[in-house]
Amino acid sequence: MFSMLLLIQEFIINFKNFFQKLFQRKATKYALLFLFVLFFLSILIPYISPYEQDIFGAVHFDNAGKAPSFLHWFGTDSAGRDVFTITIYAGFYSLKVAFLVVLLSISIGLPIGMFSGVSSKRTDEIIMRITDGFLAFPPLILPIAITAAIGPSLNNIILGISISWFPWYVRIARSQALTISSLDYVSIAKSMGGSRLHIIKTHILPNSISPIFTQATIDAGYAILTAASLSFIGLGAQHPDLEWGLLIVQSRAQFMNHWWEVFFPGVFILLTVISFNIVGDDIRELTNKKRL
Repeated sequence: MFSMLLLIQEFIINFKNFFQKLFQRKATKYALLFLFVLFFLSILIPYISPYEQDIFGAVHFDNAGKAPSFLHWFGTDSAGRDVFTITIYAGFYSLKVAFLVVLLSISIGLPIGMFSGVSSKRTDEIIMRITDGFLAFPPLILPIAITAAIGPSLNNIILGISISWFPWYVRIARSQALTISSLDYVSIAKSMGGSRLHIIKTHILPNSISPIFTQATIDAGYAILTAASLSFIGLGAQHPDLEWGLLIVQSRAQFMNHWWEVFFPGVFILLTVISFNIVGDDIRELTNKKRL
């Protein structure tokens, strides 16, 4: 118990120092600031926007199709809703997709990959061939098949993308497990009777956090893109949920006349994906320097 507390304390200290170094990079600092502001603003927008009813499906046809102005910063859509309000609020659901897809993919892939890496050659071979079966599907085909089979919704998007992506985390975790298991101090722990669970918990898992976290940060942006793609073909979020891809779908018929209805949700998708990629690239660079 005491050793576990020491490990947690050491992890918190290292995590704090790592983020201090990360915030020293200007591009990463602005990317993280954008993501934090977007997240908190998406939570607070129903309480601070004068058009909070637009979030819940209010219709104002007398105010439809207004260009961006002081009253409506991003204009209004064909139903008279304030585009700024619904775009910011939709960011909560898009970030929810990113977070839950990554969390679910890691939760499935990490234990499977680590178990595979410390298991016998036969068990490892069986697990990896099953993993290869999932990887044989193109990244978008499996989520399309799953959401088409069980019905389009935000939760089904998360499930479909996670099932498609967890094999990548299996491979990363297995690679880390194989590398770390071959080190001398791990071999000594095995010779002293250390169980597989002890080896994973004490040696492999702490040393696998950096590559997993780096991959997760980059995947978060692509999860938003994939969810938007599924919404665009009608297999994603459905009304009354709000999601950036769904907003673009609902407004694409008015794009030539009301460009702002599509433009602003698209810009937020672009900025969010770029921000996640910047953070992920800098995390990878910092962790590589630390290893060197």
